Amino acid sequence: MKLINQSMLTAIITLSTASVYYAQQVQDTVDTRSKDIEQVVITGVADIAKDRKTPVAVSTIKAAQIVEKLGNQEFPEILNTTPSVYATKGGGGFGDASIRIRGFGNENIAVMVNGMPVNDMETGAVYWSNWAGLSDVTSTMQVQRGLGSSKLAIPSVGGTINVLTRSADMKKQGSITLGLANDGYIKTAFSYNTGKNAKGWSTSFLMSRTAGAMYVDGTDFESYNYYFAVGFQPNEKHDFQFTFTGAPQWHNQNFSSSIETFIKYGNGIDDPNRRYNPNWGYLTDADGKARQFSTNRNFYSKPIASFNWDYKISESSKLSTVLYGSWGRGGGTGILGSINGKNTNSGQLPRTADGLIRWDDIVKWNQGGNVADFGANNAFPAGAGINRSNNGITQRANINSHDWYGVLSNFNHKLNQNWNFSVGIDARYYYGYHPGVLTNLLGANGYQERGDANQPNGYIATSTQDTVPSANPFVKAIKDKSQIVNRNYDGRVLWYGGFGQIEYSNDNLSAFVQGAVSNQSFQRIDNWIIDGVTKQPNTPAGEVVNRRTPYKDLLGFNIKGGINYNINANHNVFGNIGYYSRQPFFNGVFPSNRQVLNPNLTNEKIFGAELGYGYRSSNFKANVNLFRTSWGDRFQRRTGLTVTDTSGNQIQNAYAEISGITQVHYGAELELFYNVGKLLDLEGMFSWGDYKYEGNASGSVFDDNNQPITIQNGINSATLALDKAKVGDAPQLTASLGAVLKPVKGLKINANWRFIGDLYSQINVNDFMVNMTTGAIPDAAQKGTLRLPDYNLFDVGANYTFIFSNKNALTLGANIYNLLDTVYISEGRTSIYNDANNTTNYKGIDVRNQVYFGFGRTWAANITFKF
Repeated sequence: MKLINQSMLTAIITLSTASVYYAQQVQDTVDTRSKDIEQVVITGVADIAKDRKTPVAVSTIKAAQIVEKLGNQEFPEILNTTPSVYATKGGGGFGDASIRIRGFGNENIAVMVNGMPVNDMETGAVYWSNWAGLSDVTSTMQVQRGLGSSKLAIPSVGGTINVLTRSADMKKQGSITLGLANDGYIKTAFSYNTGKNAKGWSTSFLMSRTAGAMYVDGTDFESYNYYFAVGFQPNEKHDFQFTFTGAPQWHNQNFSSSIETFIKYGNGIDDPNRRYNPNWGYLTDADGKARQFSTNRNFYSKPIASFNWDYKISESSKLSTVLYGSWGRGGGTGILGSINGKNTNSGQLPRTADGLIRWDDIVKWNQGGNVADFGANNAFPAGAGINRSNNGITQRANINSHDWYGVLSNFNHKLNQNWNFSVGIDARYYYGYHPGVLTNLLGANGYQERGDANQPNGYIATSTQDTVPSANPFVKAIKDKSQIVNRNYDGRVLWYGGFGQIEYSNDNLSAFVQGAVSNQSFQRIDNWIIDGVTKQPNTPAGEVVNRRTPYKDLLGFNIKGGINYNINANHNVFGNIGYYSRQPFFNGVFPSNRQVLNPNLTNEKIFGAELGYGYRSSNFKANVNLFRTSWGDRFQRRTGLTVTDTSGNQIQNAYAEISGITQVHYGAELELFYNVGKLLDLEGMFSWGDYKYEGNASGSVFDDNNQPITIQNGINSATLALDKAKVGDAPQLTASLGAVLKPVKGLKINANWRFIGDLYSQINVNDFMVNMTTGAIPDAAQKGTLRLPDYNLFDVGANYTFIFSNKNALTLGANIYNLLDTVYISEGRTSIYNDANNTTNYKGIDVRNQVYFGFGRTWAANITFKF
């Protein structure tokens, strides 16, 4: 499977050749000795916290740490030694990582790249597989825990991650990298920076490829990364930077299984097979070769272009502006249909002895062949060789493409030596395309689609789409509108807002007050309803809907302030406080995949407060933080669930929409750094939290084809007894200790210990739903969310740099993760407790619980030549 076609390859060679040639015409004017962030990265509109000045809890990761320690880990995992941060690999597919800060997940952490917001405008999510290439071009990553210092009206409930990439005018240098790791992982990369010439021009270029498999079985992947930047600084007043970057990739995925399933395919007694993945098997292709084939593959390309302009109007005034655009193309696959009422989920269609899906037998059945343990042969109710939603198994992809454009501009004016203010605008336009397409008919000739109300007799779709992203970053979002299956809707979001800040600073005291307001306009477009006729829900009492909903305008705002006081050269204290009135995400405005506006639509309310203390000396640094965050009227969409319907069937990769949630999180954090001369650096962190729900909520569940799942009394919704339950999915007790030994020049040996405790399972609708008939509260709700076992992890690594000259160096590096091969559960999806009929446990946990096991021992090594 090739991502790069001939025209794309030609363009890459041309750009890289031009960069190298251009380098010979320039004189490097960057002072490489400077340690100022602004000298080596694009800052522009980014809000960067400054030590002993900005009153927020902040941690900074430099490029060297990423290069030395990341290896084949997921990009956000580099933050795991930061207080109150928990990053995991999710199901273990490439780029399927997730991160939590202070108990709040991806969609409630603002992720900024050079000041540009990258959280999805419909869901708030950040899909790290789309940003896998960031590790190659990041110069600094700064994590601001809590509401942070960003002036924008962004979803920074848990915190803000500022990723700052290399600017085009970095020093003149090139590099070639080769990386190897477990399970056939291989990475190659080439980069070159020309440096800035006397006329102010500079370029930077990077290209990399990563491929192989992850630790979990059935998770093959391939990813490319390209980055091109041009800088122009004609004089001291103007600085222009243009960047174009993307990371097209595909990867096979894994979803949670029960502990008993992991044990079944382990030793069958008490040793789980951590590599087990229920989503895959072997499918024989046209060449007669059996190849890995998965129910679920993610394929996506999300190039982003940005143009930054920094204008120094005068010594006291500066205007920073960025124009950006992003063109996401791709989606994720899944399965349509069943065979005699059974699908590919675990426990339904028979599998091989080692738990793999029998794809060749599915193809045989789809074509009318006899598969004895599948039951009756295919009767072809839709016609010979034709599958449909309740007969035959077909692979489809739900497309989630988008066009996104934005402008962000900030004007800063220094009133005098102590006072300055900033004002700015934040405007965005987003159009999301969400059709379904066929990706593999699995031996059938076509698929009968009956979901379009405008075509009541249905139609036959026969064309399949490749599950590899196009090398063309501007390819059409929808290739053939006549071949759409499963769903066909679009979403439009308009965002326009303004922000302002006033700041006071002197030698010892700094303070700020800032506010932002934004209006978001939401519109849902359903191409499969009869305009002005269709009712949703489809009952006599349903609401008549239109193909295009009216725009729904929602106004949101935030206000926050903070103060820092430097007691002396060693000690400082700070505090901050803030309030957000935040608009819900798109699926909170139009829930249940309908054109009907949420009747209980309201903004979410977030209040945060924090106190901090810092100590600095020549060789020791310490930070202490206390925080409290409350969140009311939250609407949450939980994905990747396993839900049991009233017939006892387990539906995998389901999702739930939960409304009326209230959460309160508070805790304490400690961060320490100590330099023991030139030979040894030590660091440590500790965080403790108490994250709980207040009051009950309501939830509805759907399968991954957006069909309601009946959970009681013939409906798909229930009241959830959440009051006083612990918030799951993030540990409430963490600690780490790390050391970097530098025994000789050029050699670094690092070791790290990390402890995870007080980790609870996520909320699952089945476990917490109140009985609608009797009012009985389920066992899990009475006992609380399931506490998972505490665990410890050890990582080690080393790297050595051979310096040949001022420009040439060779670095060898290697890391071992989970050195002791600890078996641990990284995430829990259910809260099932033993009862009279089920008493089998694993480490004190009922084996029926759905979990993700963390990776076993893995390794990575690399060699980099700089010239």
